[in-house]
Amino acid sequence: MENLYNKRKVYDKFQLVENQLLENPIDFFKEWMQEAEENIGVIEANAMNVSTVDADGCPRSRVVLLKAYSEEGFIFYTNYESNKGKAIAHTPKACLHFFWPSLERQVMIKATLEKTSKEDSETYFHSRPKGSQLGALASHQSRVIESREVLQEALKHFEAEFENKEIPKPDYWGGYVAKPYEIEFWQGRPNRLHDRIRYLLEDNQWKIDRVAP
Repeated sequence: MENLYNKRKVYDKFQLVENQLLENPIDFFKEWMQEAEENIGVIEANAMNVSTVDADGCPRSRVVLLKAYSEEGFIFYTNYESNKGKAIAHTPKACLHFFWPSLERQVMIKATLEKTSKEDSETYFHSRPKGSQLGALASHQSRVIESREVLQEALKHFEAEFENKEIPKPDYWGGYVAKPYEIEFWQGRPNRLHDRIRYLLEDNQWKIDRVAP
C-alpha cells in the first residue's frame, strides 16, 4: 500500500472572520472570484467541479467551466444527452465546488438546476470559437465510440459542411442555471482548524453560520 501519511501542508495565508462577510453570498463570491482571477497561482479561476447523482444513486463528478453568475445563479453549458444531462434530468440538483489551492480556499454550492432559455444558449453557443461549435456537433458526449478517429472524421465532415456558414446550435446542447440554496466558504487555517462560513437560504433570506471544521 502506498503510504501518503506525510503528504500534508500547513494552511496559514489568510483568515475568514465575521467582519469580512457580506450579507449576500453572491457578492462575497464575486470578491473571492476576482481575487482568484488576479492570483498568479490560479490557472482557471472559473473551473469548478460539478457533482450530480446518477440514476443508480452514485454521485458522479467532473470539472466544467463557470460561464456566468448573478443573483439568479451559476451558469454552465453542456450536452443535455450526456451522463451529466441525464443525471440532472433524473435529479435536478448539483453541488458546485471551486478549489483555489494557491489561496487555500474552497467554495461549495448546493443548488437546484434548470435549463437556461434557448435564446441564452444560442447566444453563448455562437460566442464560442468555431472549433468548439463544431466539436459539439461531432461529439455525442458520453456515448461509447470505437476510436478517436471517429471523432476526427466527424469533425472533418462538419468542417466541410459548414465552411463559411453559420453553425447551428444542436437541440441537445445548452445551458443550466444552478440556483443556490446553500453556499459555504472555506478558508484554510493552521492545525486543520479551518474557517467555514455557511450561507443557508431560508424564507428567501440568507442565514449565516460558522461551521466547525
